[in-house]
Amino acid sequence: MSHLACVEVEPKTAATASVIWLHGLGADGHDFEPIVPELRLPQDMAVRFVFPHSPKIPVTINGGMVMPAWYDILDMSIERKVDAAQLIASSDEVQKLIAREIDRGVPANRIIVAGFSQGGAVAYQAALTYPEKLGGLMTMSTYFATKDSITTNAANQDIAIAVMHGSQDPVVSPVLGEQAVKSLENMGYSPSYKTYPMPHSVCAEQVADISQWLIERLS
Repeated sequence: MSHLACVEVEPKTAATASVIWLHGLGADGHDFEPIVPELRLPQDMAVRFVFPHSPKIPVTINGGMVMPAWYDILDMSIERKVDAAQLIASSDEVQKLIAREIDRGVPANRIIVAGFSQGGAVAYQAALTYPEKLGGLMTMSTYFATKDSITTNAANQDIAIAVMHGSQDPVVSPVLGEQAVKSLENMGYSPSYKTYPMPHSVCAEQVADISQWLIERLS
């Protein structure tokens, strides 16, 4: 089976947990690679980080320019009109990566799916529809693009979900993060939500929180 090309950061011992982390529009799998040492995770957690590269496609909001993207964005209104079929296709590719981690000996309940911005929208779809119980879902500076169309899987009804957002985000309004949390709660999930005084980015306080959250999920 073919898989998305990925940047992988292996632990010092055989991996017993995995984090599949999706980048945002115009970036690639190297974008969050430098964050791994900053997390300062205990070595005995043995976490493999998998940073897939999205395909390169024309993006309507950027004048049709071809760039790395998980799906096309048709307009930048607060409703975020997106190509749902492309988003679901990307979600399917992420689920193949989850299955590969299981094949490599990592239990499903020790696999975290994470995503920033566009990658976060795909992470919602991939994790909440996955047929085996996962270790957690972490979304950053993003929105729940398929909230009105998703068919969730009961296997992950109790999944731990962390939603994080910059309070000064000019690209993805914090309102969209709040809407995602409300949608999740209406579906019966119990997400945590935290904002940080930052724009469309990641900050040191957030990195520390991500580290703590991963330790709680995977220790």
